[in-house]
Amino acid sequence: MALRPIRLLIVDDSGFMRIAIRKMVEADPEIQVVGEARNGVAGVNMARELKPDVITMDVEMPDMDGVAATRAIMAERPIPVIMVSSVTQKGAQTTVEALTAGAVDFISKSSSFVQLDIVQIDRELREKIHYWGRRPLILGNRDIRVAPDGGSGVRSQPVQSGVVRVCPRPQRMDLVVVAISTGGPRMFPLLLKAMGRIECPMVVAQHMPAVYTASFAGHLMSDTGLDVREGADGMELTPGSITIIPGGTDGYIGHGIGGKKVLSVRLDRNAPIHPNGDLLFESAARVTQNPVAVIMTGMGADGSAGARKFADKGYPVLVQTPDSCVVGGMPQAAMDVGVVSHVLTIDEIAAKLRDWGRAA
Repeated sequence: MALRPIRLLIVDDSGFMRIAIRKMVEADPEIQVVGEARNGVAGVNMARELKPDVITMDVEMPDMDGVAATRAIMAERPIPVIMVSSVTQKGAQTTVEALTAGAVDFISKSSSFVQLDIVQIDRELREKIHYWGRRPLILGNRDIRVAPDGGSGVRSQPVQSGVVRVCPRPQRMDLVVVAISTGGPRMFPLLLKAMGRIECPMVVAQHMPAVYTASFAGHLMSDTGLDVREGADGMELTPGSITIIPGGTDGYIGHGIGGKKVLSVRLDRNAPIHPNGDLLFESAARVTQNPVAVIMTGMGADGSAGARKFADKGYPVLVQTPDSCVVGGMPQAAMDVGVVSHVLTIDEIAAKLRDWGRAA
């Protein structure tokens, strides 16, 4: 049976952007633009009436901005929302807020929106519309969206099969390293709130472009009250600190003066994505005594190769249950290659880290 086209709603206060997005997708027979809204209020109303499969949402709009509109849509009838954000610090901050409010993804455009920008956005936008328009939207452990193939229903998502290895409790956890991607801005704050302060550093490879991670760190610090900061080359990793590797680069664990742990920041151009979880994990397994790796929501398989280094040394690798992820690809990939020691919900990961953080 042929799939019906993915129904797209465009929400943007710029007439030029609405036309541009329509032009980008109208040649694709699998995408159908069902409506265009010029502000957040109209976008919320049209989402209710038209029941699209995917929404592209401008960040900054009059009357109701993209964050408020996304929050309202997700509260009423959750639909995958892709934010269209300007590459500015203000745009980055608002985009992070929207991702936390429930948006599933984002696309960045320059303020000038030059021809090269249009070509890049065209390809990226259509790929993301196809991805989000053809999969159930998972919030927590429930599938709550009618799929474009006509399927429907509210159902639990079973944890996929995978190999889980036996791993002893660490004597005293001295570092937590985290790999996280799509869905991270929504899921990672939940982990920090449930976990609270632990007595060792945490370093996070959240897949993000350069302009976004400072805003992400600031949002996390404000939201959780914990010591969250964007990392810098040579930064000391102090107990209780949560360091977000700068976007568009890669982070490595090293030793500073007196054996203190420090973060080294540099770009590995051979890595397929940045910040790269595999590189972070490999460095942690190499230079620390009792590290713990955590792999959370995200597309692809980042973290699995680095987690192999943990498995080889008998260190714990905790993964978020795939059914509770916005995208379960990264945890599932690690399970499939047999490097995982625990498959846990966010609350269970938090409890495990609290417990191990107090281990004598």
